[in-house]
This record gives sequence, C-alpha cells and structure tokens, in this order.
Amino acid sequence: MFANETRVLVILPQELVDRARVFAGRATTSMKLPVSLQIILRALIEEGLKRPDDRGLLANVANQATMVRRIRIAARQRAQRRAPPARPAAQPGRRRRSRGGVA
Repeated sequence: MFANETRVLVILPQELVDRARVFAGRATTSMKLPVSLQIILRALIEEGLKRPDDRGLLANVANQATMVRRIRIAARQRAQRRAPPARPAAQPGRRRRSRGGVA
C-alpha cells in the first residue's frame, strides 16, 4: 500500500483504543466504507489526536479506506483470474458407470 513501510508494535492505553474504535465506527457510518482501527490510528498519528473533527483527518481516513478497498478488489480480481475453473459437481441421483463391471 505504501512505498516505504515499517512494521511497528504500539502499546496504547485501553481508553485511547476505545476512543479510536468509536471514531472508526463513526467514520464507517458516515463514509459507508469499512474503516479499520489500523486506518484510524494511522490517520490520528498523521493528523494529531487534538483535532478529532478536523476535515483533514476525515479526508485522510477516507483516502486510506478507499485505497484499502481498491487494493482488496484488485487482489480478489487477480485471484479469480488465476483460479482454475471449478469442475461441475456430480448430479444427485445419477450413478457413475464403472469401467469394467456392473454398477
């Protein structure tokens, strides 16, 4: 998703995580896009926790949610193109004839 990424373990107070989850719920509802806690924390780190109603913060969340959605759709489409075609299941009630004997 990003050209230069680093994995970071962040230990946060439960109250902060709860507030971020509430914000994720509000963002999901208002944008009608799935917004994860990770997206919210990334946006809050970039924009700052002091401006929860800032337009820049919501724009950041919307951009990240849209980007994640596009990446997931593209990945699903690639997987569907690579997957071999499904073989039809045997029809119920029909027996297969054996090669050398009576069925």
